[in-house]
Amino acid sequence: MHILYLLVPFAPLAGALIAGLLGRFIGPIWSHRTTISLIFISLVASVVIFLDVLEGNTYNGSVYTWLVTGDTRFEIGFLIDQLSATMMVVVSLVSLMVHIYTIGYMHNDPGYQRFFSYISLFTFSMMMLVMSNNFLQLFFGWEAVGLVSYLLIGFWYTRPTAIYANLKAFLVNRVGDFGFILGIALVLTYFGTLDYSTVFALAPTKIDETIEVIPGASWLIVTLICILLFVGAMGKSAQFPLHVWLPDSMEGPTPISALIHAATMVTAGIFMVARMSPLFELSETALSAILVIGGITTLFMALVAVVQTDIKRVVAYSTLSQLGYMTVALGASAYSAAIFHLMTHAFFKAVLFLGAGSVIIAMHHEQNMEKMGGLKKYMPFTYWTMFIAALASAGVPGFSGFFSKDAIIEAVHFANIPGVNFAYFCVLMTVFVTALYTFRLIFMTFHGQTRMDVHTKEHLHESPWVVTMPLVVLAIPTVAAGWFIGPIVFGDYFNSAIYVAEQHDAIQQLSEEFNGVGGMMLHALSTLPFWLSVAGIFTAWYLYSLRTDIPAKLKTYFRPVYNILDRKYYIDELYSWLFAGGTRALGTTLWKYGDIKVIDGFIVNGTARVIALTVSIVRHFQTGYIYHYAFTMIVGIFVILTLWLY
Repeated sequence: MHILYLLVPFAPLAGALIAGLLGRFIGPIWSHRTTISLIFISLVASVVIFLDVLEGNTYNGSVYTWLVTGDTRFEIGFLIDQLSATMMVVVSLVSLMVHIYTIGYMHNDPGYQRFFSYISLFTFSMMMLVMSNNFLQLFFGWEAVGLVSYLLIGFWYTRPTAIYANLKAFLVNRVGDFGFILGIALVLTYFGTLDYSTVFALAPTKIDETIEVIPGASWLIVTLICILLFVGAMGKSAQFPLHVWLPDSMEGPTPISALIHAATMVTAGIFMVARMSPLFELSETALSAILVIGGITTLFMALVAVVQTDIKRVVAYSTLSQLGYMTVALGASAYSAAIFHLMTHAFFKAVLFLGAGSVIIAMHHEQNMEKMGGLKKYMPFTYWTMFIAALASAGVPGFSGFFSKDAIIEAVHFANIPGVNFAYFCVLMTVFVTALYTFRLIFMTFHGQTRMDVHTKEHLHESPWVVTMPLVVLAIPTVAAGWFIGPIVFGDYFNSAIYVAEQHDAIQQLSEEFNGVGGMMLHALSTLPFWLSVAGIFTAWYLYSLRTDIPAKLKTYFRPVYNILDRKYYIDELYSWLFAGGTRALGTTLWKYGDIKVIDGFIVNGTARVIALTVSIVRHFQTGYIYHYAFTMIVGIFVILTLWLY
């Protein structure tokens, strides 16, 4: 079994090295064959490990000792339990589908082999992150997915917008990662180790220890560690106010949008907080902050999705909102519900992204939904798979998204963490908004009259099988994954992988009312979230299928509100003015006054002027006449004698 543990991350790494270093020699066909085969091996190994974990066989051990200093060991090691095994299967399955999909989407792209190398390297990085048993390896995987995402978002590096987007993603994530590494540094300082199990065992003994971040203001050390770690999660999982990079990352090719935003990078923060549950359960302050930030992200990003016309950006803002749901669940100590929604979201969001890519291929890379319409009869496979994913995203009973989202909403309702009422309002209202923007996308893209040009319409057809097959495969868990909610969320599936304090256990209270999958669906028919979802779907149908003239009128009547949503609350402009502009202004000031006036003007030129003045005085005594020198010597002797005698 230990060989399989190594095979899961290192098979994708081998594929990345082969496609990246030997791609020009083996050609595009063998590049994708090699990487896909190795990802498939990783998936099979993940499934075998997952089944072994279900039988109760977990593992926590070191693989390689990197450095020893004093009593501290820095190691590479694996922690294989229910949480990591679940993530391994989800990541490898979605990655395999994305690899296959890439054959059709990136066909004839000059960077074909390079792209396969990048996405395999991305999979390796994510596997190292989720399998880690210590903070050192966690940080390695954390930074590696950030680096590879930078390369993937800017894959088409001849586009200025792509370069801007990948630089923006890199810089925003550096802000979050700064907090993350500070949190890890505090763990090492106060616990003397980076090993998860040791830190979790010692954490209760540190609950009363404090630190003065600002003189006179004491913080509980556990609270500060949790908040700093969550700052890292805010960057990776794109939570307000560090969310601004994710929509712009749509500049990358669609396959990587699905890989980054469905099951890998953006879920790293959610996974990390769930893994650190023994720490977070000791700080109600940190949980409260997570609740509020998640609530803000959930509702306010969903509202932005309603006014987007770019099909990929609608799905991107949907991702932000769904990540907010997961974050709210973490804040409510409903870790199992958060991971379950992570899993179901990975499937239906991958279908939406890959389906959007299929539409973009058919539309000759047109992404504006206002220039689409009527695609249902031309692209039946794409339509029905995206329709299924839309039902799951909207939380319609029977589909995977319903079970995970409903569990989160009810868990928040039962929670007792400060800020829970605000978070509950946000997640409840977002149900309506999610159904609205999701089916707005469906109706604008696939229903109604065609709005594309004649040339595009004449060449409309379904995408090739390498594009539609992953959609069909992922549509199956999009429907069925939610049926396993009983053992995963309300059972002991996560066992000791997740810890919840007794006073925070909202899931335990909720489980007492759980009557099976069928009972949950029947009960939902009498609840507010179901009718909010129905109202959202009906509103989308009425506005974007039946009365398509109304949205333009609403835009005119509510122009100020529309402008705020269309400009994403002006947060990008604020950051551009405050941080980018402030940095430029600071640089200009330092250049004008620090460099030109102080360094060049005062120090360099000032030194030269002093020397020139000294020389201009001294030169009067260096004339070349002997009597001038004799006179100077006599004066000098007179001065010396005067000083000596008196």
